[in-house]
Amino acid sequence: MIKTVIADDHPIVRAGLKQILVDASDIEVSAEAGDGHELLKLIRREKVDVVLLDITMPGFMGLDALKQIKVEKPDLPILVLSMHPEDQYGIRVLRAGAAGYLMKSTAPDQLVGAIRKVHRGGRYVSPSLAEKMAFGLQAGGAEWPHEALSDREYQVLCMIASGKTVKEIASELSLSEKTISTYRSRILEKMNMKSNAELIHYGIKHALVD
Repeated sequence: MIKTVIADDHPIVRAGLKQILVDASDIEVSAEAGDGHELLKLIRREKVDVVLLDITMPGFMGLDALKQIKVEKPDLPILVLSMHPEDQYGIRVLRAGAAGYLMKSTAPDQLVGAIRKVHRGGRYVSPSLAEKMAFGLQAGGAEWPHEALSDREYQVLCMIASGKTVKEIASELSLSEKTISTYRSRILEKMNMKSNAELIHYGIKHALVD
């Protein structure tokens, strides 16, 4: 039996995923977590075979949890399940140690197959994402400006590029407006830009917007 943990801050999403997996005779949803901190506590005290992880949870975000899990349990397969297109987060999460990346719109049978594959030690990557990764290697590791951002900076960049205000971002990430403004300033400095308009244009050009 593949003991699987679902980590997502939306109870309805967790319930939907459990319903999908209930028909798989070899997969058991052994636990659920609503945020990164809860997930870390859970995997420290229980035997887990696979983690289904949402990367955009508020507070201690999923990418932070992913990196910490790989430090503490490097052999634990983590399958990222996200609402964001793979262009936004796919390569970033695989570099951080994820065993695969799936969008939440993925067909149920693909999700079941992905869990089984990463449990066997494989990786689950779409053909288009595999092509992007191969192209990046062939390009000699050259990076776009957004790839030099920290995970939280990158998350804020994507939200700014989507047209969200500092207040909206702060509310969604459970952070202060001052903190978000600080991230925005760092992003502008690192990317050598001066305004949100430039960030929005960049985000659209590089497919960082949903």
